[in-house]
Amino acid sequence: MFILENYSTAVFFCFITMLCWGSWANTQKLAAKSWRFELFYWDYVIGILILTLIFAFTLGSNGSAGRGFMEDVSQAGNDNLFSAILGGIIFNAANILLVAAIAIAGMSVAFPVGIGIALVLGVVVNYIDAPQGNATMLFGGVALIAIAIILNARAYKKMSTSNASPSTKGLALSVAAGLLMGFFYRFVAKAMFSDFTIPEAGKLSPYTAMVLFAVGILLSNLIFNTYIMKKPFVGAPVSFGQYFKGGFRNHFTGILGGIIWCVGMSFSIIASGKAGAAISYGLGQGATIVAAIWGIFIWKEFKDAPKGTSAILNVMLLLYVVGIALIIYAR
Repeated sequence: MFILENYSTAVFFCFITMLCWGSWANTQKLAAKSWRFELFYWDYVIGILILTLIFAFTLGSNGSAGRGFMEDVSQAGNDNLFSAILGGIIFNAANILLVAAIAIAGMSVAFPVGIGIALVLGVVVNYIDAPQGNATMLFGGVALIAIAIILNARAYKKMSTSNASPSTKGLALSVAAGLLMGFFYRFVAKAMFSDFTIPEAGKLSPYTAMVLFAVGILLSNLIFNTYIMKKPFVGAPVSFGQYFKGGFRNHFTGILGGIIWCVGMSFSIIASGKAGAAISYGLGQGATIVAAIWGIFIWKEFKDAPKGTSAILNVMLLLYVVGIALIIYAR
């Protein structure tokens, strides 16, 4: 299977993860003009599953290192299979809340708050499981990002106070998504053998873990998204009949969003072999900067905010940049 040989390449992969995780939600914004997020999300999940299978049968099955996908599945221990699937279930519970928050509050709120909280929790949880890197720099970066989250929430509150935004439901959903999102990665990492060049009996390769992770997302989506379709956070209930009436563009946009996100997740998992789970996850969550830039400057989500809000947002972005830089240098 394909593996990385050095830390600098791993950081590059994490940079790609950051771009993918920060940009996939643009597909939701594009689809939102004619397509409810509950319907978009079915295709998003399909896109994730498709790409994990493509990677498993290509990058995960060729080369002399590691263990091929089919061989890896056949020897996998039940506890590791379940751990990867559980990671997908937890992620899906968090992500569907994040997608709802994007639909209500926009990318520039949902990502800095939701994914920012997930970054803080994820780095701490993954570092406890596998301590790698300079703790002072790592947690210094986390502290700056925590302050940035508070500033973003303050900016959103200022906009809500000015009646430019209808409610704080989007902010509440972002917080809930972040609290859940911070825990999924450790279950996927736990299922994999730590040194990708030396397969461990019963453990999974990163490519196999990703397929099981996607299966967990798909299975849980049958429950989570079906419920939200009947009991939506905003608006009238939607039906499966509406989904099947969607046009090619609607479905393609959702699948593309899932593929973009999955490229990021796959690269993050592959990079964790050299960078460590805490740093790989933390760097990928620099996606908050990318998403905030899309939301603030491209989609103009704060265009009606009161005076002084832009200064808060600029400081927030600066703290994120410095925080991510400290996480990079922690290794």
